[in-house]
Amino acid sequence: MDIRYSVQGGMPLRGDVTVSGSKNAALPMIAGSLLCSGETVLHNVPDLLDVRSMLSILDFLGAETSFQNGTVRIRTHNVQSKPIPAEFVSKLRGSIVLLGPLLSRFGVVEMAYPGGCVLGKRPVGAHIGALEQLGAENMSTEDILHLQGELAPAHVILPEFSVTATENAVLAAALLPGETRIDIAAAEPHVQAVERLVQAMGVDVEGIGTHTVIVRGRRDLQCVSATVPFDYLEAGCLVLAAIVTKGKVRLHGTDAGHLLSFLDAVRRLGGICKYIDDSVLFVDGELSSLHALSIKTNVFPGFPTDLQAPMGVALSQAHGVSRIFERLFEGRMAYLYELEKMGAHVEVLNAHEALIIGPTPLRGRTVASNDIRAGAAMVIAALCAEGETAITDIRYIERGYDRLDEKLRSLGAKIQKIETSGQEE
Repeated sequence: MDIRYSVQGGMPLRGDVTVSGSKNAALPMIAGSLLCSGETVLHNVPDLLDVRSMLSILDFLGAETSFQNGTVRIRTHNVQSKPIPAEFVSKLRGSIVLLGPLLSRFGVVEMAYPGGCVLGKRPVGAHIGALEQLGAENMSTEDILHLQGELAPAHVILPEFSVTATENAVLAAALLPGETRIDIAAAEPHVQAVERLVQAMGVDVEGIGTHTVIVRGRRDLQCVSATVPFDYLEAGCLVLAAIVTKGKVRLHGTDAGHLLSFLDAVRRLGGICKYIDDSVLFVDGELSSLHALSIKTNVFPGFPTDLQAPMGVALSQAHGVSRIFERLFEGRMAYLYELEKMGAHVEVLNAHEALIIGPTPLRGRTVASNDIRAGAAMVIAALCAEGETAITDIRYIERGYDRLDEKLRSLGAKIQKIETSGQEE
């Protein structure tokens, strides 16, 4: 059975919508609950398959979890570190952030290699290296990640601005009495959320939002209540959807500080959007007049790689020749071949660069979701295309976006989730 979206394009999006909490923050914050013995409460948690999968892993480890109306409760009194089989982690790349807290609290962590989207090589070396610098012994094999040993504060130098390796280092260091310095740390909003979580638990953290973070850990951490920040990636998709459909949308629950580079690119594109107050962003697609631009993805606060594909759709509607340079993942251009099926004029120069020549009218076709962010891009393309578009493999989309189809319908989009035999073209 194949579940797909059927989208009838050409409907301007209009109205108000509230942006959900960030999956990329929720997963490591859930992992952070393992640092203490007690009950952690997380609010504004998006209801996604990846979140449910992470909670299932914690249940397997002995936690008691509940998830209702956006609130997750995690009781960790009886948690133990034991080998986590592939059935729990093979489709959840985010499970990698369990390494730090489990190793730091119990002295050992063992799991099958995490899976997830296919975005080119995403090795675990940065994670292992960070934990080795804290004193871990790497016992891993080709099939199993296995680290053990008593950790101690240290100077950790990451090989790259890895979001999840930074989170692992912060979570591990939180339980180590003394000072750990982490250089070449990622600074994305979801990394900041993890740093603020351990800070609330009683850890002294300096350098939140910078590339050098100092963690002064302690053993007696307190379980806390915390709120997952909004998903700036979902917000970016909704902004672009409003622009390409020539709609008018107000996004509630956002934070301009998380969207600086993206909104600057939108303005250079010719999109009209402005903050009405601190948390409400108004997008006016009717007055927007799109023209070509060049974008280069980068680590935060640069242009987010996870908004590159949605922006690529918008560039297909812009006048002139646009250039995309993807710095981080070599697998991020695959969506362009799906966009070509719909009529876009695309020239892929190499695994990291492409030209998009516009504007080109898009036509409804059957297209695939190659990964979470590419799937969202296909939804945006379908919303501005002429006719009906079928988007397959929406399991990717629903791993990353909380009730995206419902939110779009509330704004006037004609999008339905349908089941097929899986044999249609």
